[in-house]
Amino acid sequence: MSDFLEFASHNVLLFLALFVIVGMLIGGEVLRRVRGVSTLNANEALRLINDQEAWVVDIRDAGEYKAGHIPQARHIAYETLSERIGELAKAEQRPIILYCRSGATSETACGLLKKNGISNVYSLSGGLPSWVDARLPVSRKKA
Repeated sequence: MSDFLEFASHNVLLFLALFVIVGMLIGGEVLRRVRGVSTLNANEALRLINDQEAWVVDIRDAGEYKAGHIPQARHIAYETLSERIGELAKAEQRPIILYCRSGATSETACGLLKKNGISNVYSLSGGLPSWVDARLPVSRKKA
């Protein structure tokens, strides 16, 4: 134990960085749960699309959408999402899956939709790269 304490005392910055990183990881998870945001991996999202006809919404910018998106994904850029919430209310009881480049912005967008009364929303964990990593199709056609 004394060796550990001696190592820690000689490497204060290393341990400080460790605590900051652990705090950020825990804090991010706590924030996600407080917002009530549900996340899905690519296979869970595909199951929701096939079984419950979930709507898929790409909230990246237009250039990224044109470069490749999930087939049948609607494009509503994050910047215009608050103005276009009414379009998503038309989904009625269907689930809505939002995705972005990494999953962080789509979690924020899910929180925005929940605040505006749309509760059946999910964020694709890892964004479009997780969809591609699962070897699922990507379209370059406008939906």
